[in-house]
Amino acid sequence: MSEFVPFRFKVNLYNSESNQLLCSGQFSEVTGFELTMEPKTLQEGGRNWGELQRSGITKFAPMVLKRGVTSVNDLWSWFDASTRGSNYGYRLHGEIIVLGNPIKGQQENPVMTWRLEGVMATKFKGPDLNSTANQVAIEEIHLVHEGLELERPAAAGSSGG
Repeated sequence: MSEFVPFRFKVNLYNSESNQLLCSGQFSEVTGFELTMEPKTLQEGGRNWGELQRSGITKFAPMVLKRGVTSVNDLWSWFDASTRGSNYGYRLHGEIIVLGNPIKGQQENPVMTWRLEGVMATKFKGPDLNSTANQVAIEEIHLVHEGLELERPAAAGSSGG
């Protein structure tokens, strides 16, 4: 019988200079794993059968984290600080850890990690306040970023090298 795990995605955000953990939370839904490359077409003199296709700029979709919890209000504090004053546009780097079913004796079972560079929050939505509902601390947060990289954990028994 498998154990129900409501928050399958752990998000950690770090200071880009000191690598200190600044924000952390767990979310039940994450969307936005999307990259788009717009090819550039070139016409070559004497080549009458089609155009040359070259890679163009890569664009990243915003990451949307939904229904999350944190132990402190660190995600709100970062969003608030980065939208005003001397920290305007303050960027972090981070990771979204995809958690598998728990393994006996381990608190977490990471399956893969998505690494993000140049992360900035663009939207923060708190839960609707309803005294009869069981709401979570963060309903939705939108993150834009400047790079996405997938890292998979090494398979058990494999050696590096």
